[in-house]
Amino acid sequence: MELKEYILPLRRWWWLLVIATVVSTLSSLGAKYLEEPLYETKAALMIGQDFEAANPNSTSLYLTQQLALRYVEVAKREPVQKAAMEALGLTWLPEYEVTIVANTPLLEIKVIDTNAVRAQAVANTLAEQLVLQSPTAGGSEQQEREAFIEEQLDSLEAKIADTEAEIARLQDEMAGMISARQIADTQGQIATLEALLLTFQTNYATLLSNTGEGAINSLRIVEPAPLPVEPINDNLPVTLLLGAAIGFTLAAGAAYLMEYLDNTLKTPEEISRATGLPLIGFLGETGKLDEGESVVVVNEPRSPMAEALRTLRTNLEFAAVDHPLRTVLITGPDPGSGKTTVATNLALSIVQARKTALLLDADLRRPRVHELLGLERSPGLTDIYRDTMDVGGAIRFWGDEKELALITSGDPPPNPAELLSSPRTEKILADIREAADVVIIDSPPFIVADAAILAARVDGVVLVVCPGRTTEPGVKAMLEQLERADAHLLGVVINRIPRRGGSYRHYYAPYYYTAASYENGQGSNGQGRDTKEKKRGSARGRLSRRGR
Repeated sequence: MELKEYILPLRRWWWLLVIATVVSTLSSLGAKYLEEPLYETKAALMIGQDFEAANPNSTSLYLTQQLALRYVEVAKREPVQKAAMEALGLTWLPEYEVTIVANTPLLEIKVIDTNAVRAQAVANTLAEQLVLQSPTAGGSEQQEREAFIEEQLDSLEAKIADTEAEIARLQDEMAGMISARQIADTQGQIATLEALLLTFQTNYATLLSNTGEGAINSLRIVEPAPLPVEPINDNLPVTLLLGAAIGFTLAAGAAYLMEYLDNTLKTPEEISRATGLPLIGFLGETGKLDEGESVVVVNEPRSPMAEALRTLRTNLEFAAVDHPLRTVLITGPDPGSGKTTVATNLALSIVQARKTALLLDADLRRPRVHELLGLERSPGLTDIYRDTMDVGGAIRFWGDEKELALITSGDPPPNPAELLSSPRTEKILADIREAADVVIIDSPPFIVADAAILAARVDGVVLVVCPGRTTEPGVKAMLEQLERADAHLLGVVINRIPRRGGSYRHYYAPYYYTAASYENGQGSNGQGRDTKEKKRGSARGRLSRRGR
């Protein structure tokens, strides 16, 4: 599958993509204007003193990480929330989040609110309330104990300094001694002082660990929450771009889904692949026409539609080089494909090529040839079957110069399939074949058995399909019936092509060429039609003699 086949659904549903993108963008714009601005601020807290310590140990760092997890959970609990609300005089708290800064002993309290001042106050108050939950916060008793410990620490610091000074003095004196007894006594004094110094240092470390300065489980605010200035949701271009992208994506998905669920044939490539037959005609959409206006090869001989029908006639002439075509069946897989219009105009186009053509309406269920040409339905084909007249008597002529010979359907019979499958049909078709150079037969669609019966008894079959209407299963079923009937398939005519069908644009070169001359005034009343009508003047006589 080529890239253009993947892009084709987007081109076909371009209007849906545009509408969805515009609607989604406008919706995003409206929602953005209705949305309140959101402000974000953060307060940072630190656990323990290891971050400031000169030689932190791995044990304390691990304990700090574990404590951080506990404080995150505590910050989300009701005691902290309730205390913060009471401190701020609020009955609710805005959205906030407590997280650990990766690989650090830092906690972050992030608050998002529509009011910048309130967001700052809530973040700082939550941080303060969380600090009060730590052991280092304490009350009056804790403060008294801290003061006592501080006094003891000061005393120990003095004793440690004095002891260290005494040890240094004794060591200096010992350096000048020569008596062994004095040296031994001095060394004993130094050892006693060193033991005493170790005791003082141990006591000092123990007391220090019970203060806030040395505690691991301590919490303090290191960065209060600042007042936010810019809202965090002030990103209109990004919002609009995201809305447009979402709308386009949803529309594209819907386009591909509809293409997947739609089994109709739309492009020439799809039709050719499904049928395996050559495309011998491309007829444009004419819209709803009144009675008689569908005969475009006569009413508008220089129109694009008439030129396309002449191209179809030429392609059939090439097909008849190796296989003579005296009877050509025009049919299709479904009703409403325009096969009657194609058959009628093709017959008239053959007449314009100075050949005798006879149009036979073999659609005995819903005949339309007589409606298209403004004639009565009877007498016709069913009268020949009833032996009320022969082929020559059933032939009628249409046109200003009576150039087109035709046999209408006649009154609809109760059993069309049985009538057409009878041995009498071969004899009737043989007589009709002798009445003209080419017999164009309009048949029912292949949803009934009549078309398959006729396809087995003619020289060639032309299939008429409508893009966007004919389904692939319908075409497959029709081809299976034609294969069983051993019919000779000539090709496919694509009818009612949309005027702006991008898939068919490169097939329209002759179409546009004749359209230009047609728009310049050489239409149905031009000199070309009069000349052709004079050349066809003797057609009725030839057909009348053959019919008899």
